[in-house]
Amino acid sequence: MPDAKISPTVSLHRCPITSTTFPELPLPDVHVVTSAGLRIPAHSAVLAGASHVLESLLDQQRESSDRVVSVPGVPFEAVSAFVRFLYTARCSEEEMEKYGIHLLALSHVFLIPQLKQKVTKGLAKTLIKENVVDVLELAKLCDAPDLSLICMKLIARHFKSVEKTEGWKILQDHDPWLELEVLQFMDENALRRKRTRRLRREGSLYLQLSEAMECLEHICTEGCTSVGPLDVEPSKTPCSKFATCQGLQMLIRHFASCKKRVNGGCSRCKRMWQILHLHSSICDHSDHCRVPLCRYLILST
Repeated sequence: MPDAKISPTVSLHRCPITSTTFPELPLPDVHVVTSAGLRIPAHSAVLAGASHVLESLLDQQRESSDRVVSVPGVPFEAVSAFVRFLYTARCSEEEMEKYGIHLLALSHVFLIPQLKQKVTKGLAKTLIKENVVDVLELAKLCDAPDLSLICMKLIARHFKSVEKTEGWKILQDHDPWLELEVLQFMDENALRRKRTRRLRREGSLYLQLSEAMECLEHICTEGCTSVGPLDVEPSKTPCSKFATCQGLQMLIRHFASCKKRVNGGCSRCKRMWQILHLHSSICDHSDHCRVPLCRYLILST
């Protein structure tokens, strides 16, 4: 009977783990077999300590004299980087750039969250318009929500370019649900941006009105440069909010002398009325308030 075909063991210079790297470890007692049939020697205690999935696989082979962990469909170099990470908890930038996608899949299959976290950050740095759809699909399959969100945001920012890529066309043909999820995210993202801009405008308007109310009270009680109460000499030194105060003083002087406001035909006078109404609506000392018409407006509402 012909001898059984035995997968070759990786030569020492290509092996991620050697006796010189970890001299304190005993001889390897398990092999990680790659898709090319190459066998990477390793230690069952290290593999089992890094992953419950690997621990279960090795436990099923406890009585075997040749325990193996098969990793099909992944290049040898990626498997080598994976095994090295199990020993050192480190991945080089070069390994991350070349084998990040494979390492993410392995981290998910063998449930190694530390590796998934590192790979997720590494892949996020390498995202471009041409590969973002492929990475998004893998992130969804490997339950990597942080990476999925980063991919979604990149697609939303550069959708006109992304939709021309081969990855997007394949997605449309084979995963319409993910396509719909991306489009919904883009719609929600656009609505969030609009809401944020509206809130910023409203916040800016609130701050402007709040400052105008402070300046109105300041002008009517202390005076500021050219406008003030009859019994107080306005300060000639501009106040800290003079830009607002100056505009309000010009509005007050116009309001006092305008002939059109009687018939309600002056837009500047209407603005002054709005400011006075707003002040009266928030004034809490109307009995001795020095802002013109404050008490009258409170009583008339």
